[in-house]
Amino acid sequence: MKTRNNILLPRTQKTLTILGENIRLARLRRRYSMEQVSERADISRPTLHSIERGNSNVTIGAYVKVLAVLGLEQDITHVAKDDTLGRKIQDAGLIIKERAPKINVGAKAKIEDKNPGTATNDYQDNGIRE
Repeated sequence: MKTRNNILLPRTQKTLTILGENIRLARLRRRYSMEQVSERADISRPTLHSIERGNSNVTIGAYVKVLAVLGLEQDITHVAKDDTLGRKIQDAGLIIKERAPKINVGAKAKIEDKNPGTATNDYQDNGIRE
């Protein structure tokens, strides 16, 4: 089976690598072997190895399963808890710009006929007709 190669920005890849290292350190502090964690999380040992390396091809569900085995499943709820940028945008009350409605060409011609002083009305007021 062919695996996809996800290309991430270096900063994003570094974040995943740090997450994987933290999961590995948590496993080692609890003195769990890779086999114990992978069996309890119902994932394969190579998948756990990929998680601990910060591989982006692993599903988030597998990460959550491993966190649950380590007793850290509540940590996933803190991911976007304090969205400071989103709150600043919300507090600023920025309005998304909408396009102005299009004016119908026929309606524009009627508006010009109603306005005195336009070239067509001056022509008609002079009484010169073809």
